[in-house]
Amino acid sequence: MHFANGTLQLHVAEDGDPSLPPILLLHGITSFGGTWDWLTPTLAERFRVLRLDFRGHGGSDRAPDAYTSSGYVTDAVAALRNVAGRPCPVIGHSLGGATAAALTQRHADLITAAILEDPPLGLGDRPSEGDGGDGNALEGNALLDGFRLMRESIPQLQRSEITLEALVAILSAAPDTTRSSTFGEMLEADALEAMARSLLRVDATVLDPVLNGSIDPFLDAEAPFEVPTLIITADPSKPDAVADPRLARRFADLSENVEVRTIDGAGHLIHDEKASRPTFKRAVLDFLDRCSVT
Repeated sequence: MHFANGTLQLHVAEDGDPSLPPILLLHGITSFGGTWDWLTPTLAERFRVLRLDFRGHGGSDRAPDAYTSSGYVTDAVAALRNVAGRPCPVIGHSLGGATAAALTQRHADLITAAILEDPPLGLGDRPSEGDGGDGNALEGNALLDGFRLMRESIPQLQRSEITLEALVAILSAAPDTTRSSTFGEMLEADALEAMARSLLRVDATVLDPVLNGSIDPFLDAEAPFEVPTLIITADPSKPDAVADPRLARRFADLSENVEVRTIDGAGHLIHDEKASRPTFKRAVLDFLDRCSVT
């Protein structure tokens, strides 16, 4: 279905019994709601599952020059108010995780719990001195090289009208972001297909604010997270790990009910990785149970 956020029409996929309580799932940059297809059947046993496509992604409208942290947050707020219709838990990966974290600080009345998967908690920050002065969370990260390649190749792929099957084959043979294998070796088959689908629809300019460092901060570094929150970080030894566990623990120290868990051996694409998906799934379901979220 589509709904309005100002002049934009945003797409959200809806699954499960409409009478069940909602849960909102948020994807990472260049991805779309289909990245959560594998988790939806399990969640739909107890939730009305809503998978949002952010502006510029999936089935949502493009918004040139409006790919900002505040813009993404308003997309999530609009989904919560106009589609969910009641406070609910939010799960977000990467960009979606940073957006969900912002919700815990600015719109805690709209959510009941948050699960943040390797979120760039410092994205948009400027370099600073002292403890926790991480600067832009992606400085020196292997993802930036991938983003530069994607920024150049996505428009070419879309103009070429390449088939989904052909793009999946190309991605399968491509080096993964951990620099240790190929995407085909590392990722689940459904994750590869979702990645290909997303690349064929995304507005490549969503990457520009990240690549040029102009994106505004998502978070107030001194404000607590106001709802129960689980921060799941990739293994910090991986070159594509985004959520620095030290920064995650700093937010935990500011907050009353925030847990930090690092998955050993996991890269940034935790829920897509063959080796890490089962651990991620258990962590999500256990946390929802502990929070008595229904």
